[in-house]
Amino acid sequence: MKSMHYIGFDIHKKIIAFCEKQMDGTIIDQGNIPATRQSLTRWAGKRTAPWIGAMEATLFTGWVYDYLLPYGEELKVAHPEMLKAITAAKKKNDAADAEKIADLLRCNLLPECYMAPEAHRNLRRILRYRNFLVREAVKMKTKTASLLMEVGAEYNKSRLHGTKYFQELLGNLDYVPESVLNLLQMTRSNMECFAKMEKQLVHALRSEP
Repeated sequence: MKSMHYIGFDIHKKIIAFCEKQMDGTIIDQGNIPATRQSLTRWAGKRTAPWIGAMEATLFTGWVYDYLLPYGEELKVAHPEMLKAITAAKKKNDAADAEKIADLLRCNLLPECYMAPEAHRNLRRILRYRNFLVREAVKMKTKTASLLMEVGAEYNKSRLHGTKYFQELLGNLDYVPESVLNLLQMTRSNMECFAKMEKQLVHALRSEP
């Protein structure tokens, strides 16, 4: 049976640096992989021994982790802040970072963090986006009120965001500059768009397994 290899990955938007080592620290292979699924498939097909991999938690880690998971014996994710504290150095480059991660992995010193299952991360992504839409919709409501206050327009605060009342209000603002009326219409359209998108996300959440 072939001995286990330990692979450190330094993941970026377009390039993934890797370093593959034996348990004694001997480098078996290292280099860069284009950050595409096709390139990762070719790379994984060239591994000649069972391997355990590790990578730092970044914006790009999730899809790489999910894609490589079936190929390795195990994949681990390192906590970024703890990893920086351990591997702090004046000179940094992708190859050196990948090698450091491989060394921490083989020495069982990797500051590992929890990696939620893909389905859970998908739900979190939808929820984060929904929260973003809700925040943007609130900003549009606030902007509507501020535009009206800037030009001294009187309005019913409790009814302002009702569709019928808003249209009636616009029709009565004959003393307001045309540019402000256009901005109010744009703000209202954005608010309605965000509300519609939020409903779609809620439906998507209910459809998730």
